[in-house]
Amino acid sequence: MVRSMTSFGRAVREFGGKRYTVEIKSVNGKYLDFSIKYPRQYGFVESRIKSHVTSRGVTRGKIDCYLGVEVIEQQGVDITLDGALAASYIKALERLRDEFGLRDDISVCRVAAFHDIFNVTHPEEDTEAEWEAVRATLDDALDEFLAMREAEGARLCEDAKTKLEEIRSAAAEIKVISERNIETYPTRLAERITQLLEAVGVEAEITESRILTEAAIFADKAAIDEELVRLSSHLSAFYEIMDGEEAVGRKLDFLIQEINRETNTIGSKSQDTKIARLVVDIKCTVEKLREQIQNLE
Repeated sequence: MVRSMTSFGRAVREFGGKRYTVEIKSVNGKYLDFSIKYPRQYGFVESRIKSHVTSRGVTRGKIDCYLGVEVIEQQGVDITLDGALAASYIKALERLRDEFGLRDDISVCRVAAFHDIFNVTHPEEDTEAEWEAVRATLDDALDEFLAMREAEGARLCEDAKTKLEEIRSAAAEIKVISERNIETYPTRLAERITQLLEAVGVEAEITESRILTEAAIFADKAAIDEELVRLSSHLSAFYEIMDGEEAVGRKLDFLIQEINRETNTIGSKSQDTKIARLVVDIKCTVEKLREQIQNLE
């Protein structure tokens, strides 16, 4: 399946008095480069998040994932008072008041400012329950993330197919021109030799066997049938890969190199200006394809 490597997904869910936020975004990358930001106490989910993302089919790209956890309702928190310590604080405050003649403003709020008189007991963390909450939120974000990847990939795929047809059309035109050049070469060669002999005032007989020999040599040097066949094969393989179900980026990148190689060979073998122009057109289209493929997973 053709999927772009550029995408974004975000989801928010509430579980057990907490609000979980997951954001995941990606840009182009040759390999899978995964980074996660999360609250300090949630380090236990790092490897699980990466494994879960890759299990959903994400294999390439620079992936940045963010996990935010906000407590919106404390549950199971128990606060008790250390009465002895509180009494000691009050007794010390009263002595301070009496010895220095201070205004008596001892109050609950004043005493409560000494935080160590309270014992706060938090419920034991259930890491599995926490992970299930994170995973559910992550899945929501991934649904949006992957949908965007697939939509962008489909657009790039359609554009790539248009460019492939441009290359195929140019290759077909090159084939016609090349065959015509080889077919008419004996006549053109004979005419050219005749013109040269007349220009220097030399009378000589041009033998047909010599013309055919030269034509055969030219045809062998200028023949691009093999290159055109391989080019056509690469274009067909390009279509097959794009219509498959696996990640396509690396395979298409290799095919682009092969298409470019055959195009260069065709250009080096031909001296025809029309073929040279068509080769330039193909190379420009191939470069545009290469840029698009860099975006594909």
